[in-house]
Amino acid sequence: MIPFPDINPEIVNFSLLGLNLHIRWYGLFYVLSFVLAYFLYRPLLRFKGIELDRDKYESIIFYLMLGVIIGGRIGYVLFYNLMYYLAHPLEIFAVWEGGMSFHGGALGVIIAGILFCRKYKLSFMAMADPAMPLVAIGLALGRLGNFINAELWGKVTTLPWGVIFPGAGELPRHPTQLYEMLTEGLLLGLISYIILRKRLKSGLGFWTFIGGYGIVRFLIEFVRVPDDISFYEDFGFIFGFMSIGQFLSLLMIIAAGLGLWMLYRRKA
Repeated sequence: MIPFPDINPEIVNFSLLGLNLHIRWYGLFYVLSFVLAYFLYRPLLRFKGIELDRDKYESIIFYLMLGVIIGGRIGYVLFYNLMYYLAHPLEIFAVWEGGMSFHGGALGVIIAGILFCRKYKLSFMAMADPAMPLVAIGLALGRLGNFINAELWGKVTTLPWGVIFPGAGELPRHPTQLYEMLTEGLLLGLISYIILRKRLKSGLGFWTFIGGYGIVRFLIEFVRVPDDISFYEDFGFIFGFMSIGQFLSLLMIIAAGLGLWMLYRRKA
């Protein structure tokens, strides 16, 4: 058993113009992800022989930021906690307090990337492969933020690395946030970077990441407590055993399989 570290989720809080504002580790990690993406995406694009002028480069970063934030938040609201946010609509905008869906964020980024590539007549797959290591970094930092927030914990476990989370009872639980940080973040990030460095077929890094995330998330969901347990109490699990996260991850696995098949059936 590992005791939960004594880390305050809030770095600082203060009042401004009558409003109580909070700076949290979770929000700071999101900002750090965007900063790293801004500085690292350009050198990664060079592996694909892509050079963008300053205006285009800043435009693609802006497109992707909007895709992550808008898609991630809308996905979380729609997929995981719709009834709560219908009752508390103003909290939809409090993204710094947590509550982002990777599936929604991924869809938002893909849509934003496609729109940008069509506008400037660029290959989406060639632009997507260099972005995958950066997506992995963002995932790793986001899951670390979830751990500090003591949210999205796992089921009760007797394993020696079980963690007693505040608000989750007295029994140790799977630190599923750390499982995801290590697999979805570090492992998939390393694989994506290796594929990019070897200059393999455009699209391979993108579809490998999509499928790899789907597989890892599908498996981890078996030991993770669902986000809104009341939904499953009222309506049950999908097909009797599958959480919403697993269902969305299964769709990612199927999409990646089709994407890789289409990628390699084309002539060089």
